[in-house]
Amino acid sequence: MTLALGPEWLQPDTIISWLGPWALVGLALIIFAECGLLLGFFLPGDSLLFTAGLFVAQGAIDTPLWLVCAILVAAAVIGNATGYWVGYKAGPAIFDKPQSRLFKPEHVAKTQGFFDKYGNRAIVLARFVPIVRTFITVMAGVGRMDARRYFTYSVIGGVVWAAGVTVLGFWLGQFAFVRANIELMLILIVAISVLPIVVEVVRARRKPRRQAA
Repeated sequence: MTLALGPEWLQPDTIISWLGPWALVGLALIIFAECGLLLGFFLPGDSLLFTAGLFVAQGAIDTPLWLVCAILVAAAVIGNATGYWVGYKAGPAIFDKPQSRLFKPEHVAKTQGFFDKYGNRAIVLARFVPIVRTFITVMAGVGRMDARRYFTYSVIGGVVWAAGVTVLGFWLGQFAFVRANIELMLILIVAISVLPIVVEVVRARRKPRRQAA
């Protein structure tokens, strides 16, 4: 696998292969950690979901696709609920600490700016942005975002992200070219994961121009 995907122990096919018969349980725990625990910000959520779909298509994960998607969506939503609770109860104490290797000020600033810019949509869009998807759940809790509104958008984002990326991996995994070029597909899925943000940035830049006109 290429270095672009990070160290070998973080590469999705390595993780799933290592988990063996406990692959689905392990995947759910990883998705939960990335969405709800601050320490999970480095985990490869997008490429892991895509690879899970590939493994289901190949039979390496012997579980129906619908059940895999349901479990991963549940893990993502429960993770977001946990992150919100952590932020609501202990967020200020966590983020007021001096700089450390894990809680870097730039991570917090990047997430806060993202949240301020996109509001409710940020909860959905953040699912597709590494690091941001981990910290934004806590920031929503710190900011006392309305719980009902937060969980509504959290469920929408969880379905679109966890189920959508997994189904995409399953569908593409039925093509021989994709199976023979998994490395390339993983790099592509990581690139595509930031596409919603690119669209939002372009729209945000065009809006003042339209208003000025």
